[in-house]
Amino acid sequence: MRHSTDHILTSHAGSLPRTPELIAANEARSFTDDGFTLTSTPEFEGLLTEAVTDIVARQKAIGIDVPNDGEYGKAMSSAVDYGAWWTYSFQRTGGLELTEFNPISAEAVRSEPGHIRLTSFADRRDWTRFSEAYQDPTSGIALGKNATAFPTCTGPLSYTGQEAISRDISNLKHALAASELSEGFITSLSPGSASRIGNEYYATEEEFIWAWAEVLREEYRAITDAGLVVQIDDPSIAENWDQINPEPSVEDYLAFTRIRIEALNHALRGIPEEQVRFHLCWGSWHGPHTTDLELKHLVDAMLSINAGGYSFEAANARHEHEWRVWESAKLPEGKVLIPGVVSHATNVVEHPELVAERIERFTGLVGRENVIASTDCGLGGRIHPQIATAKLAALGDGARIASQRLWTRGR
Repeated sequence: MRHSTDHILTSHAGSLPRTPELIAANEARSFTDDGFTLTSTPEFEGLLTEAVTDIVARQKAIGIDVPNDGEYGKAMSSAVDYGAWWTYSFQRTGGLELTEFNPISAEAVRSEPGHIRLTSFADRRDWTRFSEAYQDPTSGIALGKNATAFPTCTGPLSYTGQEAISRDISNLKHALAASELSEGFITSLSPGSASRIGNEYYATEEEFIWAWAEVLREEYRAITDAGLVVQIDDPSIAENWDQINPEPSVEDYLAFTRIRIEALNHALRGIPEEQVRFHLCWGSWHGPHTTDLELKHLVDAMLSINAGGYSFEAANARHEHEWRVWESAKLPEGKVLIPGVVSHATNVVEHPELVAERIERFTGLVGRENVIASTDCGLGGRIHPQIATAKLAALGDGARIASQRLWTRGR
């Protein structure tokens, strides 16, 4: 993972808007007999390869130093889709099948001190506090449509995505070479986030999470063995807080979260930290987020994850003030911060001067060489492609302004 040696490097959190052609092609794909695994054709694979080559070239042209494949290998069949970062994993895992259980609309679960459990997504405290807004299709916070249904674990988990991840790696490496770029990343789900589906096989939640760690480790290793950077997508570390009802104590929550971090670190064992980025967010839906847990309670847990870089939301209206956490939190030697300085949560395009100011807040605390400017979360499936392009351009312009100031001042 590169450091910002002569200018502020830029990247983003992963998902980028799909082309209309790719969305239509995913919509046209049929399912196998299990009802949730999408089939493919040589024509689709060719379209996907071309789309990845194009999106990497466009990232370079717009000023992104560390690009990815836009997550195009993760199926999105609707222009608004908040779940593609997660639902792709169903296509790559054995031991799953469709049942009547749906984690979105399942029966509510109540927690007790010392024994906290995740409730359904529909029973989130933010969603129930603002139930009228969430149920109003004109409110602007609809979650769109997922490409696949949510299955349940009914047998031993196994990784079956070897062909799919090999395709993703090949597409990105081909695109990087075509654009003469040296570094790229591929996103991959965390065990803690993956385990938020139904489980009818494993005896305990902890056993289920560790089974996911063994499954996903194969994907992490495939990406890093290919010389690429893996970004672990794990909103569950922060987002689970809102999915526990009633609100738990911070101590109980951190104990609940520690199991997920231990499982992730187990899955990352032996993988060089400099090839690992970790992405933390509070969920990318455009809701009020009044029940988000503050970063100050999570920062130590995040830094205990065996990664070389830490990506997190730092630009949206709920979390921008939390840059001050880094006045006391100590970034370990050799690691980098990848703060969001452009938000996915608004259609307003940030002014480059504001982006530069946000960047300089962090460089003043951890050093210019230890900051990579990024987006809060994925832009794909959340905002219009034209606006996403403008936001990435503002990110690049703001990084150039900050770089000119920082390197002119010599610090």
